[in-house]
Amino acid sequence: MAHAPDPINKSADWVARSLRSVWHPCTQMQHHESVPLVPVSHGRGVWLYDHDGKRYLDAISSWWVNLFGHANPRINAALKDQLDKLEHAMLAGFTHEPVIELSEQLSSLTGNVLGHAFYASDGASAVEIALKMSFHAWRNAGRGGKQEFVCLKGSYHGETIGALAVTDVALFKDAYGPLLRAARVVASPDARGAREGETAQDVARRAAADVEALFAERADQIAAIIIEPLVQCATGMAMHDPLYLALVRSLCDRYQVHLILDEIAVGCGRTGTFFACEQANIWPDFLCLSKGISGGYLPLSLVLTRDEIYQAFYSTDVTRGFLHSHSYTGNPLACRAALATLAIFRDDDVLNRNQARAGRLRQALAPLARHERVRHFRQRGMIFAFDAIEPDATRAATFSRRFFTTALEHELLLRPIGGTVYLMPPYVLSDEEIDGLAERTRRVFDSVISS
Repeated sequence: MAHAPDPINKSADWVARSLRSVWHPCTQMQHHESVPLVPVSHGRGVWLYDHDGKRYLDAISSWWVNLFGHANPRINAALKDQLDKLEHAMLAGFTHEPVIELSEQLSSLTGNVLGHAFYASDGASAVEIALKMSFHAWRNAGRGGKQEFVCLKGSYHGETIGALAVTDVALFKDAYGPLLRAARVVASPDARGAREGETAQDVARRAAADVEALFAERADQIAAIIIEPLVQCATGMAMHDPLYLALVRSLCDRYQVHLILDEIAVGCGRTGTFFACEQANIWPDFLCLSKGISGGYLPLSLVLTRDEIYQAFYSTDVTRGFLHSHSYTGNPLACRAALATLAIFRDDDVLNRNQARAGRLRQALAPLARHERVRHFRQRGMIFAFDAIEPDATRAATFSRRFFTTALEHELLLRPIGGTVYLMPPYVLSDEEIDGLAERTRRVFDSVISS
């Protein structure tokens, strides 16, 4: 007869159990024969702790989701209160206070240009919703020929089939090519692509001209273009000038193409404004949110859209409705976490305070920005990134893993994308933590680049 396992406290024991039973995401599991797996015991503020008492500064907000630190007391209190009221109820035929209040507040943040929030759980699901809504809205409008989608070179929008179809990262996409409907790919406005004498705005204009050429040729077949505004994260924190968004918005209006903005990673203050698109003074037809909207607490995603899109589905005919659903759509706990998150933004003047944090972090990172093996040091709001210069392809191929493991030795959670090191920390760093983060990042880089 089986007996209960003995109490397990040590990190090594948790690691062994996890490797036997858990298939970890975005991971070649064989690499864990040499790359450490960190078993987290608990979190406090910007720190994560393992079972042996070691701590790690969460400098990437646990894959860009955490905004106000781990175990935030205000979000905790809101969730504890909600637990005693309602944990979940289906949103088909029912509704509840948290989802109503969240939808109202988000619409208000867009000046009520966008509303009619449609909910899901993860970011890829929000992208799927936006793609389906765009296609179906054109169909309901009698323009069923508009079935194509356009994405940017190097774009990433998720791992589900529809989201992957508008992703242009070979590592994620190539194995599943036969399953996907091909999208049209246009030039990225990545400012790193500036030619001699060009500015970031020149690159933006050149990339927008590529969109215009495609629209002029195929607008009658194109339903929407999808863009991650200001920062294309997964392709290596490629940053572009806000002018690009304004130019593409104008092109979408002229050629009658929907504009989908994927703010899953770049929304919620990451770029310096609550919505990244605010910096271009435009609003899309569909805006996708996830990750930080719940403060990093619970899975939640949503799509905000314009009233004319909503009205395209409003009918006595069931087949004209948007018959998409997820079991946990508009989960009350997740919505309550999001409401607590928005309250912190409002009550603590977060966006203005982040300007000071970002300024201090930029100053602290200045020695690293001048490093002879660093190229394209860049910043947008609370997102910092730079590219490492490695002398040969073999070292470049292992840079990310070497940097990650060395960072752990220096109490940092940093996970480069290829040769791009980036920092996207929570918004609660103290001055001491900012200075420590910058200094440790420099030491880690020096160690890895010289090893």
